[in-house]
Amino acid sequence: MPALRLAPAIALASAALFGASTPLAKLLLGEGLGPLLLAGLFYLGSGFGLAALSLVQRAGRGPRREAPLRRADLPWLALVVLFGGVIGPVLLMIGLATTPGSAASLLLNLEALATMAIAWIAFRESVDRRLLLGAGAILAGAVALSWQGEAAAIGLGAVAILGACLAWGIDNNLTRKLSAADPIQIAMVKGLVAGAVNTGLALAYGDALPAPGVIAAAGAVGFLGYGVSLALFVVGLRHLGAARTGAYFSTAPFIGAVIAVAVLGEAVTAPLVIAAILMAAGVYLHLTEAHEHEHRHDELEHEHRHRHDEHHRHAHGPGDPPGEPHSHRHRHAALVHKHPHFPDLHHRHVH
Repeated sequence: MPALRLAPAIALASAALFGASTPLAKLLLGEGLGPLLLAGLFYLGSGFGLAALSLVQRAGRGPRREAPLRRADLPWLALVVLFGGVIGPVLLMIGLATTPGSAASLLLNLEALATMAIAWIAFRESVDRRLLLGAGAILAGAVALSWQGEAAAIGLGAVAILGACLAWGIDNNLTRKLSAADPIQIAMVKGLVAGAVNTGLALAYGDALPAPGVIAAAGAVGFLGYGVSLALFVVGLRHLGAARTGAYFSTAPFIGAVIAVAVLGEAVTAPLVIAAILMAAGVYLHLTEAHEHEHRHDELEHEHRHRHDEHHRHAHGPGDPPGEPHSHRHRHAALVHKHPHFPDLHHRHVH
């Protein structure tokens, strides 16, 4: 199945784009931008960039390849924006104000654990020993990369950062509920709303807008590192579920560190080498995962991008789009079979 091969690469590409934004953010912070204003400009760049991309796609007049957001999706989308675009960044800024950078970096690694725990406990995703070992190795690599010999003190700032990680863990799992819809549309709405809120808060607290060139640079970084990255993350959620996508996304700090070595001339350190070994082991454990058992598909009707594979053997009506892949509302008959699978849109069954 193509998703079994391509989905991990898509999730890792999402992590790579987000990881690349970190060293570039350091350069932009050197231009006098505050963290909250920079986050706002990143999100706005994401939202406006994806809006332009969406207009270009519509102008192509081809068959609809992605399911649009529907009215029933709006409550989930509002929660995604609230937790991921507003609560998470605000709590992080509160935490960074009183927490050392090294401690904050360590605490931020807990987002992956929060994502996996919520996916496992609340949404009953399958999490076996191999997945846990792989996620643990990736997380250990992230900890090794950010460790600077200081313990993370549990003060009010640290609690705020832990709250941000929990908010983003909730955001990742709620986004999974929307992953059948157009990922560009989801990321666009989140970027525009979160960008407006964060930029507004930064300006209200006294930040001043930088020069137009700096705004344009921040917008470009935000488009790729937040917008395109989030759209790919949604596609990963669609095919892998929240726990696995979150684990792959945890490689972002390592990717950012490698780019910092190449672009900023930073030294290759022992923590970087250790992180590379641990994360490579974790990704290998995930890529070689083989989850297969007899399972039942209940009758289901929904809409999403698909090809006519073993899970999509339906007839087309006169109004359905031609060509593949395409998107239209379709019905799945009940089915019992056995094959390798991830907890994707069609395999979110209880184990």
